Amino acid sequence: MANAFSYTNGKGQTYYLHTREVTLKNGRVQRIYFFARDVRAGSLEAVPAGYMVVETKRTGMPVLKKA
Repeated sequence: MANAFSYTNGKGQTYYLHTREVTLKNGRVQRIYFFARDVRAGSLEAVPAGYMVVETKRTGMPVLKKA
């Protein structure tokens, strides 16, 4: 888990990229991507193909956006 993809925003805060499988209300399973301040289970080593990291203007929180 030490090789998690990290992103440091404009405020100098470091976030780590993670993924998780969630079950929606209709029963469909969907993979979600999220950033956390610490390394947890489900951390990723790189940004998934077809995505890029962008920073939200208001909070500086990183999010994945389709490229």
